[in-house]
Amino acid sequence: MAAHPQNSTETETRLRRFVLATFLFGAVGTGSELVLIGHLEDAWQCVPLALLAFGLLAVAWQRVERGRRSTRVLQGAMLALVAGGLAGIWLHYDGNVEFELEMYPSLAGPDLVREALTGATPVLAPAALVQIGLLGLAYAYRHPFLVRPRPGSARRHGERRPT
Repeated sequence: MAAHPQNSTETETRLRRFVLATFLFGAVGTGSELVLIGHLEDAWQCVPLALLAFGLLAVAWQRVERGRRSTRVLQGAMLALVAGGLAGIWLHYDGNVEFELEMYPSLAGPDLVREALTGATPVLAPAALVQIGLLGLAYAYRHPFLVRPRPGSARRHGERRPT
């Protein structure tokens, strides 16, 4: 029979670790994919790699420093990933629209939208950054490091902080 968590804190810790592992797998995998496909041609193409690196560094710092400040920085890095992913979706779409209009100047309306969405640059690929950022935000959601101790309930010396 499988062992069951003793309380909700243990369950939350297990879920938090699983979400963190999923974040790490996605961030490293996506970063590797971007490098392998040569997504490094100009400064704009390096932005997703920089955001992923920032996210990974924020997680590493939070795991080492284990405090409120590092967890807030982690949340900021995850919000930057989400914003960068949304901006990337727009940039891919806009680039495809521009390309389609160069090729077919009379293209408009739903036909232009359809061609732009299925164009050479994958419009939804940057959504991976959004998903990775949301995983990081889920990891940090109501994290124990963000809870301020109540007066009179200070941690005893030598007590471990939760992960």
